[in-house]
Amino acid sequence: MSLNYHHLRLFRAVALEGNLTRAAQRLGLSPSALSAQLKALEDRLGHALFERRGRGLVLSEAGRIALEHAEVIFRTGEDLVATLRGHGRARELLRVGALATLSRNFLVGFLRPVIGRSEVEVVIRIGSQAELLRGLESLAFDLVLTTLAPPRERGSRLVVHRLAEMRASLVGTPDRLGSPVPLLEALLAREPLVLPTPETGLRTAFDALLARLAIRPAIAAEVEDMATMRLLARADVGVALLPPVVVRDELARGELVEARALPEIVETFWAVELGRRFASPLVRELLAGAEAPAPDPAQPARL
Repeated sequence: MSLNYHHLRLFRAVALEGNLTRAAQRLGLSPSALSAQLKALEDRLGHALFERRGRGLVLSEAGRIALEHAEVIFRTGEDLVATLRGHGRARELLRVGALATLSRNFLVGFLRPVIGRSEVEVVIRIGSQAELLRGLESLAFDLVLTTLAPPRERGSRLVVHRLAEMRASLVGTPDRLGSPVPLLEALLAREPLVLPTPETGLRTAFDALLARLAIRPAIAAEVEDMATMRLLARADVGVALLPPVVVRDELARGELVEARALPEIVETFWAVELGRRFASPLVRELLAGAEAPAPDPAQPARL
């Protein structure tokens, strides 16, 4: 016997309400009829989905798993209807996941073509790479922006686009760096550094540079997200390893200066989507726009 979609909807209503009688009233059913439908679903799954606590119901472990899968099923159904109706909707929804360490300037710049349009609603969620890819697989996101290219595994439905590549620099306050700015080796040996965490591509390439120069620097901070690195650089905690786009405004105002460009160390920006027959037209628009070359070499180079 196949799973009954209607039973899942009733189960979800009870799970969200936490009370069989209230859920029955909202659904326009008698409590006994609703209870019988839930029993049929439990029999089909082979597990009790609720535990009684006082006058209420709480999900069992099997119930929590069932609700997670039910949410995915309902999102898939809603996505199917919305996609096939296409432009018939009053507003188009774009759901974007962004890696926690991703430059906010890059994120906003990439989404600028659709942000603020009256017919478009943009929802942005920040998370880890694993969380974002799970969300993409469950159709919680239309697109994920990251600096970590997911591995290409056989059978994977992920489609990976390389959007841009930008060199990194060492940046700091004018007071710290002085004039003239010291040579690279002297700068690295003298100043405390604010660095990304070791699992990032930037840090891996930078550690290789330090090994070639035989330098063991003083590390003031290792930081997961670039927004915090930017704040630490502005607070003069040390010299930060960052793509200039992250501190574009501070560089323009003279609060920070670019001490040394490191052309061999680059940050790569990726967009990841799920291979689908009916792709979001907003995603297609953004990816097409990202293919245009950038004239300024200090800005992300489109690939």
